Amino acid sequence: MTHAFRLLSNGQLLDLPATLPVLDPATEEEIARVPECTAELLDATVQAARAAFPAWRDMPFAQRAESLVALAARIKAHADELALLITREQGRPLPMAKAEVMTAVHWLRGTAQLALPQSERTDVQGVRWATRRVPLGVVAAIAPWNFPLTLAAMKLGPALLAGNTLILKPSPFTPLATLRLGELAADLFPAGVLNVLAGGDALGPMLTAHPGIAKVGFTGSTATGRRVMASAAPTLKHLTLELGGNDAAIVLPDADPVKTARKLFMGAFLNSGQVCIAAKRIYVHESIYDGFAAAFAEAAKAAKMGPGTREGVMIGPVQNRPQYERVKALIEDCRASGQRFLVGGDVPAGPGYFIAPTVVDNPPEDSRIVQEEPFGPVVPLLRYSSVDEAVQRANASEYGLGASVWSSDPDAARAVAARLETGTVWINSVHLLDPQVPFAGRKQSGLGVENGVEGLLEYTAVQTFVG
Repeated sequence: MTHAFRLLSNGQLLDLPATLPVLDPATEEEIARVPECTAELLDATVQAARAAFPAWRDMPFAQRAESLVALAARIKAHADELALLITREQGRPLPMAKAEVMTAVHWLRGTAQLALPQSERTDVQGVRWATRRVPLGVVAAIAPWNFPLTLAAMKLGPALLAGNTLILKPSPFTPLATLRLGELAADLFPAGVLNVLAGGDALGPMLTAHPGIAKVGFTGSTATGRRVMASAAPTLKHLTLELGGNDAAIVLPDADPVKTARKLFMGAFLNSGQVCIAAKRIYVHESIYDGFAAAFAEAAKAAKMGPGTREGVMIGPVQNRPQYERVKALIEDCRASGQRFLVGGDVPAGPGYFIAPTVVDNPPEDSRIVQEEPFGPVVPLLRYSSVDEAVQRANASEYGLGASVWSSDPDAARAVAARLETGTVWINSVHLLDPQVPFAGRKQSGLGVENGVEGLLEYTAVQTFVG
């Protein structure tokens, strides 16, 4: 890859020594090197973002919204280029990478349509009370490697719309599309308003602990989220944490087993299972379990695996070696425990972090594959005999991000959904999100809200005028 990727700081695109290697997970070959932010550059960037904050805060809200729309248009104009970068660094098949780019476009446009609420009243003594929402200052947005552009847009949009300035940090595994985003956006915002800094493992803790940063928006694992929270505690930063999930799908006995299996296959294996809201535990009523399992396994066998640039591929590689080793260890634990694979269970030889779709047949509820979040192309199918049992097992998790219920009777499905302890429950679908609808986790799946007016408010503080 010949492009010389640059960092964006204080309106300047910086050609620093390229020291951070980026690998193609389909080949394990180095495809680029990118600049790595130093502590000195971070301090200078925070200072610039703080200096830019008053003017950006005082800019009319509608103008900030127009800037997001302009950024969306710029991304759309470079959609093919950005999609190829995502495929090369993340591994996802090219059509799905293009879909991610267009989702980022949709998110920025949808976020630009939001508005901040204001309230006003006069009490019986004639005292006037007026409350508004005001921006916090400098925001650090830390995006993960599974959807690098979309999850960056989910933070960038509301942070800037609310009037904050922003430092965006991509994962060191997938910095390319995000750095290119910074290059494309450099002339769309005043200097210091939007900054994009790449770095290795040291940069995240420097951001979360920096006294000049008022808020951190983070998407990633629950374990890392706890470290972010601890690092932010001394300066009492505002936090939004979208963390892990072990989403349960409950298939009711009246569901069509074949049609539901085909839909849930993509719900489980999209992006090789590397989706926080993927269906990771699939509970199927015993009366339709065998038919569902056969159709689900058939879909897994038919899914073409390979590099994301190859036509017709549905399953790309796991994105990075640590996650690849973790998924392999879960599969090996299933094998060592005597669990049965309906399909998969073997890791192909050769370069690339490839693991074929693996389906585990009704493992014990206390097994690792049920209790842990795989975040890879392996999923357990689980029998249940009563709805009460399915609900109890689905809720018996430290996570509470999402869930889904599948039935030919939507009202019956909603009645089950109301009993599930998660932030979002889908009825006969999965993965549907909207920039104007709030998304939040419960339990160990996070703090705060993303998307919708509620997500926009996360980037503000309350200010009340009296008199």
